[in-house]
Amino acid sequence: MKLTIAIALLQVSFVACSSDNTSGVSRTSESVDIAAHAETVKTWRVDRLARLKAPGGYLNLAGLFWLPDGKSSFGADSANDFIFPGSAARIGEFEPANGGIQMTVENGVDVRIDDRRVESVFMPDDLSDQLVTATFESLSWTVINRDGKLAVRLRDLEHPALVAFPPIPYFNVEYDWRVTATLRRYEEPKIMNVNTVIEGLGWNPISPGIVEFDYGGERFTLEAYESGERLFFVFGDATSGGETYPAGRFLYAEMPGEDGRTILDFNLSYNPPCAFNDFSTCPVASPRNRLRIAVEAGEKFESTLHVGAQL
Repeated sequence: MKLTIAIALLQVSFVACSSDNTSGVSRTSESVDIAAHAETVKTWRVDRLARLKAPGGYLNLAGLFWLPDGKSSFGADSANDFIFPGSAARIGEFEPANGGIQMTVENGVDVRIDDRRVESVFMPDDLSDQLVTATFESLSWTVINRDGKLAVRLRDLEHPALVAFPPIPYFNVEYDWRVTATLRRYEEPKIMNVNTVIEGLGWNPISPGIVEFDYGGERFTLEAYESGERLFFVFGDATSGGETYPAGRFLYAEMPGEDGRTILDFNLSYNPPCAFNDFSTCPVASPRNRLRIAVEAGEKFESTLHVGAQL
């Protein structure tokens, strides 16, 4: 599964001072560093909401249609296999093909790709570097491939949630939850089998190893997944299912260098897309990545954040 979420990691310098201040660094300068970190996290939160509301964000999702073999019709009429809102009773048909789908459009229906009207076109899935987006009225759709299964992901660029979405609740920013971690690499990277929110659909990321970190005098570990030049984590903790989303939260960290060290800033942990809608294919935190402590940092979850189907 590709994950296209973009998170900017914080690298804020912090100078600790001893109780007798022999370092020559005052408590005032320490407070400034902590305050700067808090402001950076708050800026990240603003950017996070903007990304959710962007055309490629997750608040405008309006459907996820898994394709069976053969042809499937789509349009506004209830007789179609897949119901798309809009003025066209029947927009056309989808048919799975190698590496994507063949889409055929009904005569007179103004479906476009790259602002050009199309009648019959091959749409590669999102494992291809040639992903295309089709549009009709306020709708847009692409083809996704998850664990070898093809689906059409539908967006409505005029989705009511883009206006009505409430503020995301957060824990207070706590500098203590910005921790140094060490990646303990496996002898060879492992292909993992991670469950998703969709029954029977798996996700198989590559794990380079386990990260270790200390908090409150205890040592904890999380299994890391590779995500380009970064590490990606899906974790749960003692707040999951209470103050935070039951399936867990996401977090990114920089890929460590030769010393294996990186920073986990749990203030930047956030809800997966499935917390907001029914049309995402999110991985869930494995039992291995369920921390026994309460990570009271990052995004919280409330049921008002979840937008059900609008069709």
